[in-house]
Amino acid sequence: MQKQLTFLIALFTITFMAGAQTTSTEKTLFERLGGTSGITAIVDDVIEAHMNNPAISARFKPYEDQPERFAKIRQHTIEFFSAGSGGPVEYKGKDMPVTHQGMNISAAEYMHVIDDIMGVLEKHNIDETSEKDVLAILWSLKGMIMSK
Repeated sequence: MQKQLTFLIALFTITFMAGAQTTSTEKTLFERLGGTSGITAIVDDVIEAHMNNPAISARFKPYEDQPERFAKIRQHTIEFFSAGSGGPVEYKGKDMPVTHQGMNISAAEYMHVIDDIMGVLEKHNIDETSEKDVLAILWSLKGMIMSK
């Protein structure tokens, strides 16, 4: 069960680490996504979207019965997302292949995760350039996540 939500954590971390690379005159992805408060809202809405998405909810629903564990994983996700997008937090988590070992995530599941994330970014009025940055990163990670 831990592996399912670890999927979300790792996905955010690696996704936004790559998007954090900017020049000194550009805003980091962390800043473009609204900093800590924006990322917290995005993470909460992505979790809700995954919980309500019948194609992938089975991977996330078990955590509803583990509120303390869920809260810890949620906070960890926010911290990872913040660090990976150029925020003031250091990510010390596992890499993508290790995190997804044994999960056997299908291409269809991966696409549902991407759709949920992109829908949340749109809901939060994230600019098109940042959305494209996130989508490109998500797409580049599929080989490290799917069917591991």
